[in-house]
Amino acid sequence: MYHLAGADEYQFPGSTPPYVLDLIPLASGLASISTDGKLSLFDPLRIGAGPKRTFTTSHGNLTVARAFDTAGCVLATAGENGTVTLWDLRDSATGPQASVKVGSADANIMSLACDLSTQALAVGTELADYQASIVIWDIRNGPTPKVRYNEVHSDDVTELNFHPTNPHILLSGSTDGLVNVCDTRIEDEDEVVIQAFNHGSSVHHAGFLNDTEVYAISHDEKLALYDLAEAREAGSATRDFGDVRQAINCQYVANVLPKSGGQAGGVIGAGSQDSEMFQLVHLTKGKDWAFALDSVVGLPGAHGSEIVRGFCVFDEQQVVYTCGEDGKIRAWRPPA
Repeated sequence: MYHLAGADEYQFPGSTPPYVLDLIPLASGLASISTDGKLSLFDPLRIGAGPKRTFTTSHGNLTVARAFDTAGCVLATAGENGTVTLWDLRDSATGPQASVKVGSADANIMSLACDLSTQALAVGTELADYQASIVIWDIRNGPTPKVRYNEVHSDDVTELNFHPTNPHILLSGSTDGLVNVCDTRIEDEDEVVIQAFNHGSSVHHAGFLNDTEVYAISHDEKLALYDLAEAREAGSATRDFGDVRQAINCQYVANVLPKSGGQAGGVIGAGSQDSEMFQLVHLTKGKDWAFALDSVVGLPGAHGSEIVRGFCVFDEQQVVYTCGEDGKIRAWRPPA
């Protein structure tokens, strides 16, 4: 295992600091969201100096954020009040730029996806009144949703991701154990799901590894891969790793990040509170998909005995950023 060293960090203030839930890279800096309802923007080269800008969101419980336009510095946030807000995080911006609401009643938003090419915002809601919804807007057309699906999933919609090259294709994951692939040009709910994968366990994260292959990781750390190009009985996996905790020596998986630049593969961020370690494990494809256990990158000390909630990798700068339930953002670099 190759170890990185802690190079910089920021501790959010307070006797009980908020959990830092996620990190979102943008051209204007590194954005974070936290359980105190704050959206913060940092200079990636000076994390320890604290946020350049901080905004208080109106979501109540702030649950999710995604980049809408990475180069243009626009980010979307959502939460328990059923509202999605767009923020322009350039230095000249003063606050939220636009906001849309799921419906008349509050709906806790659990997941969010954005596509700049079609100006699309998609949200997935928590199950309420026997209904969990996927709602999609074209933000050029105002606050009225373009389409709403109420029967794609039967439980909380925990993950949404647009296809990397076809913006009309939307992947969704749910605590009902399904990963569905929808064609958002279809309004009829009986026809919209063009492929369904049965993960068999509550989906924590899911996404595209390339144009056809999909990963899903469950809340009990079961990882499986699926392929849009293969029709398998009952939506079964093309590669089922099962519970990965023993295989990659961890207690939990924070997320899986697809490799950038069209490369096949992903990076699994996995942690262990007992050993105060967070690891980056490469998921690679040769003849078959496998864990590259000979090139694991370790972050010793991590966030102590607290769980790491989010991470991102800047390959060119050779730096990794993590955030966690200790209220810290940390930067990691190769040792000098």
